[in-house]
Formats: sequence, C-alpha cells, structure tokens
Amino acid sequence: MEVDTQSASAPQPGRRGLHRVIDASCAPAEDRLDPSLAGGSHPDLRRAMEALLGEEQVHARASDLVRHASDASPYRLVPQVVVSPRTAEQVAAVLRHCAEHGLNATFRAGGTSLSGQSQCDGVLVDVRRHWSGMVVEEDGQTLRARPGTVLEHANAVLARHGRRLGPDPASARAACLGGVVANNAAGMRCRMERSAYATLRSATFVTASGTIIDTAAPDAEERFASAEPALAQGLMELRREVLEDPQLTDFLRRKYSIRNTTGYTMRALLDGSTPLEIFRRLLVGSEGTLAFIAEVVMDTLPIPPVLGLGWVHLPDAASAVELVTQVRELGAEAVEMMMSSSLVSAASRLPGAPADWATLPPDGVSLLVEFGGQDEAEIEALQEQMRRCAAPLSPLLPVILSTDPAVMALGWRVRSGLASDMALNKPVGAVNVNEDVCFPTDRLAEGVRDLSALLTHHGFNPQVVGHAAYGNMHFTLATHLATPEGRQQYSDFMEAFATLVVDKYQGSLKAEHGTGINMAPFVEREWGERVTGMMWRIKQLADPHGVLGRDVMLTKDPQVHLKRFKQDPLADPVIDGCVECGFCEPVCPSRNVTTTPRQRIALRREMARQEPDSPLTRALLDEYRYEAVETCAVDSSCAEACPYGIDTGAMMKSLRVAQASPTSQRTASWMSDHWGPVSAVARAAVTAADLVQQRVGTEPLALVTGALRRVASADLVPSVAGPMPRPAARKLPRTASQEACAVYFPACVNRIFGRDPGVQGGLGLSEALVSVSARAGRPVWIPDDVDGLCCGTPFGSKGYPDARDEMYVRMARALLAWSEEGRLPVVIDASSCAQALIQELPSHLPADLAERFAAVQVMDPTRWAAELLPTLEVSRRLDQVTVHTGCSARQLGQAADMLRICEALARAVHVPIAQACCGTAGDRGLLHPELVASATEQELADLGDSQAYVSSNRTCEMGLRQATGKPFESVVLLLEELTR
Repeated sequence: MEVDTQSASAPQPGRRGLHRVIDASCAPAEDRLDPSLAGGSHPDLRRAMEALLGEEQVHARASDLVRHASDASPYRLVPQVVVSPRTAEQVAAVLRHCAEHGLNATFRAGGTSLSGQSQCDGVLVDVRRHWSGMVVEEDGQTLRARPGTVLEHANAVLARHGRRLGPDPASARAACLGGVVANNAAGMRCRMERSAYATLRSATFVTASGTIIDTAAPDAEERFASAEPALAQGLMELRREVLEDPQLTDFLRRKYSIRNTTGYTMRALLDGSTPLEIFRRLLVGSEGTLAFIAEVVMDTLPIPPVLGLGWVHLPDAASAVELVTQVRELGAEAVEMMMSSSLVSAASRLPGAPADWATLPPDGVSLLVEFGGQDEAEIEALQEQMRRCAAPLSPLLPVILSTDPAVMALGWRVRSGLASDMALNKPVGAVNVNEDVCFPTDRLAEGVRDLSALLTHHGFNPQVVGHAAYGNMHFTLATHLATPEGRQQYSDFMEAFATLVVDKYQGSLKAEHGTGINMAPFVEREWGERVTGMMWRIKQLADPHGVLGRDVMLTKDPQVHLKRFKQDPLADPVIDGCVECGFCEPVCPSRNVTTTPRQRIALRREMARQEPDSPLTRALLDEYRYEAVETCAVDSSCAEACPYGIDTGAMMKSLRVAQASPTSQRTASWMSDHWGPVSAVARAAVTAADLVQQRVGTEPLALVTGALRRVASADLVPSVAGPMPRPAARKLPRTASQEACAVYFPACVNRIFGRDPGVQGGLGLSEALVSVSARAGRPVWIPDDVDGLCCGTPFGSKGYPDARDEMYVRMARALLAWSEEGRLPVVIDASSCAQALIQELPSHLPADLAERFAAVQVMDPTRWAAELLPTLEVSRRLDQVTVHTGCSARQLGQAADMLRICEALARAVHVPIAQACCGTAGDRGLLHPELVASATEQELADLGDSQAYVSSNRTCEMGLRQATGKPFESVVLLLEELTR
C-alpha cells in the first residue's frame, strides 16, 4: 500500500506551543546529550553506514540517538549512530567496518535487559525492526524464529499446537527471542532442563569477523573450523584444560547446579564435544559479546491441559521455604514467594482481590503455586496433597487451588506487579536498580533473611521476592545515583552483597538478568582468577578487536558499574514514574514508523535535560511534533501494557492542547456547536468520494488529497490510502419509544460512513442493530434529535478540551433525557464512542450533572450483542471468522464477549498474533496512513483465511480494510445476518 508521509525535516508549525510546555526550568543535567550533536551523528560515520546499508536503515538524527539511549537498566549510553540492517550479510558488513575503524557495536532487540547490556556508545544495531518472524516445525515440537520475535507472540503461535517455549521471564510481552537466548533468561516455570541453554537445538550466527554459520548445516563444523581456525582450536584447548582438572570440572558442575548468568556459560566446555557445539552453547547467555544470533531453532514444551493456581500464606520465610521443597516434589510448575504485605496492598486496590488478604500480617510470607494436570480431578488431588503438606506449618488462610481463569489472572497480575509496587515507592528523582540472585535452595530461608538484613543496613527496601522453587530471588535498589552519596551507597551495598552471596552461600550474583555492565566488575569475585581468565581467552578468540559489547560481561574497569548512570529529570507528572522498561513498545501502533511510548518519554526527558532554546533543544522539538505528538494514536494501549499504568498518550494530548492556536480552538468550538451541519458535509464528501471511486477508482482521489496535503497540512487533510466505505443511509431507521428496551444512539461515524464497498446489498449498521434487537425481543429506540451530538472524542484527541467539554455537557443532558434518568440503558454502535462516554465524560461534567449521569448505563455494540445472543437462533455458521478486538472494546472488558459471539457464529475463531491497536484512532489513520501500515504489519501476516472479518469500531474497520485488503465490519452486522 502506498502511503503519503509527512517529512519530519519540514518546518513544523506549532513548535512555539510545544516550547511553552517543554522548556526546561532547571540547570542542564550532567547526562544530557552533547550539544554538539544537534546535527546528529558525525557525517563521516553516517555516510559510511549509509554506503553499507542504505539511507533508510541508518538513523543518525539527534532524536534517533536520544530515543535509543535508554533501556530498562540504570545506565545511559548514547550511541554514535543507530543502524537497522535487514540481513545477516549486512550485520557482517557493519561488524567488519567497526573492526576496521575501532568502533564498538551492540545488538538490541526488545531493550528489556536490566543490566546495561543493550546499550553502547558506539554503533547500536537494531535487530528488532527487520528481524521478527517464526515458523512452527515438526507439528509444534520446534520453533524456528528470528531474534526480533517477541516471546509472547511466539508462545501464542505455539499455543495453537498445545506447546510453549521453556523460558518465561516476566518481560515476555516485550522481550525478544534474541535477548532471551543471549541472556539465558529464565522465569517462573523455567527449570534447568527447560532453559534456553537446554532447549536451543541450533542457531545461525554472525561472528565478529563476519563469518555466518548455521550450526544445523551438514558442513557447519568444517566451515566453522575453516573460517575461524583460531577460535575453533582455542575452544578445544580450553575444553581439554577443564577435562584434565577434576577439581575444576566439579567446581563448574556445582556452579551450574543452580541458576547462574554471571559471566560466560562455562559449562559449554563440558557439554560440547566439538568446537562448533561448544561455541553454540557459549552464545547462550553471552549477551551479544561473542557473536550475533540471527536465527534460533528451539525445542518446545507441552502445555498442561489444565492449570491450577493457588496461594499459601505462612507466618515466616522459614515455613515458606520448607513448603517450597515439598510442592516442588509434587511437580509444581511454579512457586513464587513474596511478602504478604504485597497482598495487603492488592486487597485494597485490585478488583476481585480476596477481602481476607487485608488480614495478613505484614511480616508474613505468601507463596503463589501453579500446578499442571491432565484434568480437574488431578488438580483437586494436588490441592489435597498441598493442604496436607502445609497443615503442620500453620497456614494463615485456607489453601485453595483454582482453575478459574479470572482467579489465575488475578494471581499472576499480583505477581507481575511486585516490581511495580517496589519501584513506585522510590524517592523522587531516584533511579531503580533491579537485581537478582540465586541461593542454593537448601539455604534459601537464611539467604533471604541475610539479604533482607543487608538491604535494611544499607538503607534500601528489604523486600525480597522471586522464584523460590529455584532459589532465585529479586530485589530493587532505589537510590540517587546522580549524587556522590547515592553512588557510594550503591557501591558499598554491592561490595557487601558480593561477599554475602559468594563467600557465605556460594551462590550466583546473577541468576537470570544477565551480567551486563552492572555485574561485570564482580565476575572474577564469583568465578576466581583462573575461570575468569578462561572467559577472557574466549572473548579474545571470538572478538579479537573488542568490537562486541564493550565492558559488558567482562571489563578491565573495576568502577564501570558506577559510571554513566541515567538521571531521570522531572519532565511531566504523567510520565515521571517511567522506568523505561519497554513493556509498552510491542503494542504501540507507531513502533515501526516513528517512536514508541518509551522513546517519546526518553525524548521528553532529554529536552528537560537541555538548556532552553538551545540548538539541540530546537532540533529535538522540530522532530518531536511529528515523531511523537502527531503520530500517537492516544489509545491508551501503552497504559494497559505498562506495569505502572503510565499513559503516554495523555501526555501527547496535553502537548496537542499546547500547540493548538486560539484560532483553532475557536474553530473547534464552532464545529462542536454546529456538529449536525458539519456531519452532513462530511457525509456529502463521502458520497462524492464514493461516486468518484465507483467510476474511476481510488487513484484520482489519492492524487487530489495528496496534493492538498502537501499544500495545506498532512495533519488537516485526510488521505485516501485505499477503497473508501460507501456513505451511510441518509435517514436512520424508524423506531418507537414505546416498549423499547434500550435507547440506541448511532455514533456520528456510523451516520457518515456506511458499509464496505466490496459488500453487495445488505443492511446498514443502524438497520442491522435495530433489526437484530427486535428479533431478540429487545427492541431499541433511536431518538429524533441525535443529529448534532457526538461522544466528544474527535475534539479531545486533537487537543481541543473546550469543544470537547461543551459536547460532553450536551451529550450527558441528552442521554439523561432519552434514558429517563437512567431507566433505559443506552447502546452505542461504536466501542470507542461508548468508552468515551463511560470512562472520560463523567470526570469533565459539572458536579451536579455528573451525579445524575452516574445512573446512565452505556453499552458498546459488543456487550449489547452478547446480551442479545442467548435469545437468538443461529441459522447458519461460518467455517471461520477473524476477530480484531479494538483498543476500546478491550479496555471496556469486552474481549471475552467478542469471542463468545464469534464462537456462536463460526466453527473456528481466528485471533491474529500480535494483534494490538490498529493505529486508525478516529481520523488519525486517514491523516497518517503510515501509522496504520506500521500498526498492522505483523497482524497482516496472520490474518487467516476467513469468511468474515469483524471488529466493533467503524474507523478501525476502515483502517484494517485499507491495510489488509479484507472487509472488516461490525460484529453486529454478522450477528444479524446469521440469525435471520
């Protein structure tokens, strides 16, 4: 699909408005971008990379460098240039150039690593953008995937085959498989035999010298030995040294009897018998410092047919650890340990949380236990066994295993929110450092006790949580790393921590988070001089020029972990709590075309670091308007994904308000007051466009609108990126208020746009909803005065709060009158409009009107259709229907209803992998069609071959139609058709 894009380098109107909000009011920060980089990367470096990769794959503007200078770690390194190679050969070319010119390079996919391993001050190689994709092989027994594939998406594909991958880190929604393997990530259910190390069957990699090897190829061993003779020979020499020393062999086996990601995975020298097999194993956990992993083939695991999740609340850690051992022997999939105080907090803030959690003592310990079984009877038997094991330990509440999906979802939500709870309590301006450790499981209780005491002694939060089944615990350090005092506090703790873990417990300083920069100075402390020396030999053999991951894994600088900390300036209350974890990125519709929420925040913070109105600040502002503000869908998908609930879209809305001129605000208010005529004009335009496309197709329309967009503004004139819908019927269906079961308010978008041009005949949406409601015995009534009214979203999302609030008041009064002060429910045929009236409108009304409006029940089309379903008879079922549950329906909690309706109408329901916001966002997709193309890129690859494609929002359906070529329409239309 050809799209019309707006050049980010063009003059950007509205910068003065943004300037009022973004101007820094404090002294420039120490970690700010060098002002000399206002023009971006050095021209020579930029040109060299463009010669290797092409201009589109080189990101050298100041904003490009800033937005990639953040990850989930406490460090901040600004790259000299960012590149997005498409092939292994291009990666090899970049690495050879770095070696020749003394540059270092780092590979970055999801950027969720916690120890600094996905940052660099050289060439940052983005291996997310062009590196996603997977193939299920051997009927699900193995998965072949590229490094930019999101782990959660991979598991969703495998779930169709009843399989999953072994590693399951808490960052699965954003972590990519390249990082999972490179970090040897683990997680809640990841036993040793399920780890990336154990389940990696083969890999394709690119060495620092540019050699490309597929380890599964028949001649791979010979090619490796021929292309990398020194590396192959050196690895075999190291293996001989280990095998000839029984004491060293025993030491390595003992170290890897528990989780350990400190330094290189030295057990590879024991487990691999050939140079290539040793090197393949060494790549797991190497954090991109030995080679680039371009593809993996991984063995998968069966998903238990039935899962049961339950809590055991105990008086202390010793009792909890005693029970951990027993439930592991029963075959528990996961055993997570946390302080009961976390559940006390959850009881007060999470809907559905058991009330008796509030009675738990603050010094109690709770275990979250998951079992898998073949059927419910097996889960019930395991529950009884767990009760018997727990009884002597005096559990504080009844022990129950539940198979209820809602109960299980709540349990994992509490577990995943633990880091959030700890992080949100950090002092203002502090930075979080997320650490993990592994104790031998038989000494876990005393290890946790000593670690908590050490944290308290050094002034940190003493809460320790984690994967108790494996002795792998987590804790968060919140300190002001920008100050000498904060750095000293952190340094003192790390020294004491290393002594405690290594000397007293012979544990692992890093269990699953990876060594990174954070633990590199302590590798020799844990492994000793001899083994660390072997690690340096491996590094020298694989990367003789020191190109890959400088100061990651191994370092000669004992203070490197105390340098280049990021300072998060107070930039905007909406985003000040962001820890830049990146969980928001996979769901952001603009992730592949401009910026992600994390990057919008990083850029916003950078402007707060800089001097006001400096050349660098102006350069960032010029790019920010399009890159961040105009291409944000403001759909709150980021808030859903964020562990802290941060809605970056809310910040973008406030910036749109700031850049809106007084004239545009007055124009918006005029349009709000005259919405009836405005809607009529819009419908007339759609009618005219439909006549044109029927006669000569859409290309002339695209040419005309493209010309107007270039003359006027791409943010004012809509594009025509594909077939436009037909106009809606001029008149709404006739209905009666007598005996009506609900008020039906047809959304203005559905009074303007009709059905897909590819659909021949059939009812329009309003006719279909009236018809199917009557058929179900629940007739609806459309008031005569709906013209001129709107949910207010078009004004609020564009930054016109006065016009929005004026419409809100008129809409609230009308709904109260139509519904007889709430006696009748109100049905709206667009989910986004319903969401605005349910979640946004009440807080913007005068207090007395808001109090009255609370009685009004508003339903979106999905909920109404689900209520109609039980009294309808399905006359025929389709073979398969593809479902896109839009942001609004999902945020209203209607995803389950959408699936239930479609399951009644079709034998198979297909939900595309990687489904997220479609990027249409009202008219945003018409103004910026590149946003829709970006948002639906992965969904397009998994649409399925269906007889119908459904959603519940007209503009979303239009955007999906233009991006995929499939006629997405309202689920109400399908329900009406198949129940005639």
